[in-house]
Amino acid sequence: MQWLEIKIWLESATGFDRDALHIYGAVIIQFGLALFFRRSLASPWPWIAVLIVALANEYFDYQRVGESANSKAIFQAEGYKDMWNTMLIPTFLLLVARIWPTWMIGKSKKLDRSAAVTVREKNSN
Repeated sequence: MQWLEIKIWLESATGFDRDALHIYGAVIIQFGLALFFRRSLASPWPWIAVLIVALANEYFDYQRVGESANSKAIFQAEGYKDMWNTMLIPTFLLLVARIWPTWMIGKSKKLDRSAAVTVREKNSN
């Protein structure tokens, strides 16, 4: 089975178009590898794995591009769009996990306790 046939089968089996498959596939790969290798999303390795898979996909797509300048231009435009769709959410998740690691988990109880102590100290003065 050729790579293109696999992609067409995935499209028909899931009902999603190729752009959506790029997005969902990237997130599944990033989370799946982070879980499998017990890495945080703040680690660059799951993101790098998504990038490698996306580049490999584009390489396999490039194998079926014709010799005409028009087909190469169309492939290039589609390739940029595919990479954008594939890497946007994993990049966002990597940056959030690295820069704001507590953003999605809320405040810790330690911070809540220290805030309560500060309020009590201000009220007692």
